[in-house]
Amino acid sequence: MTGKPPEKNRVLRSIETPDGDRCVDFFIRPDGSYGFEEYRRDMEDGRGWFPIGFHDEKIYKSDKEATAKARTTVSWLNEVL
Repeated sequence: MTGKPPEKNRVLRSIETPDGDRCVDFFIRPDGSYGFEEYRRDMEDGRGWFPIGFHDEKIYKSDKEATAKARTTVSWLNEVL
């Protein structure tokens, strides 16, 4: 049985804190809606990034709308932007 794998969200940009322990990914879904998620990583733990914001299920009509919401939701984001 062959078939196409399910389409995934495409990350448009990723913004990290200066110390590299947190980031926000902004993405577009296959259906054309937008979203974002906040992640953290512990430098001494090599397992990578972990979602901490649980924002990825929220749907926005545009990247601009997702960015505006992220700026009011993720406490450190305005300092980096």
